[in-house]
Amino acid sequence: MTHLQAEAFIPRSPRAQLLHTCALTDLTELARVGFRGSDSAAYLQARGYRLPSLPNQAVLQADGGWVARLSQTEYLLLGSLADDGTRVAGEEAAWVQDGQRNYLLPRQDSHAWLQLSGVHASAVMAKLCGVDLRAGAFPVGAVAQTSAARINVTVVNVGGDQRSTLQLLFDRASLAYLREAMLDAMDEFNGGWVGVDELM
Repeated sequence: MTHLQAEAFIPRSPRAQLLHTCALTDLTELARVGFRGSDSAAYLQARGYRLPSLPNQAVLQADGGWVARLSQTEYLLLGSLADDGTRVAGEEAAWVQDGQRNYLLPRQDSHAWLQLSGVHASAVMAKLCGVDLRAGAFPVGAVAQTSAARINVTVVNVGGDQRSTLQLLFDRASLAYLREAMLDAMDEFNGGWVGVDELM
């Protein structure tokens, strides 16, 4: 039986409870897009986005989405579940090349997106990744560009007072592989798969 088949046998309330202990969710269908260039910051600020002051930081937006700064001039916009990613999808659709040094980096087809939730999230990642992702070393809003289970990943801490939450973005072709590697690492903590509907 696969993990996805097993999901059907987990009652709804226990599955929701996994969010507080150890849960994995696929956000790959949610909109995300990147921008790069020396004019990208001004462009995004003009469109109402709050930006991190330094690379490898992320800032929560008013709509529940996040903006991660990956370098001095590169930004990654992560859509919000509250609007089903509509705002971020609109940014990709509205962009046009002009005289500004601001270049669109489509991420919908290139990057998969998983979310690991619960108090055991950093312990799960410790099995797969050499970076210390515990809250004391990797606070909310921190970004790590590293590797997990031998593939390149960008990890963003989007947790809050109610729940520890790490989001991972990586090559979309590796989605099935990393999903299974993470679910295997979660077995020790009785973790499991939780659908997007349970996050709402």
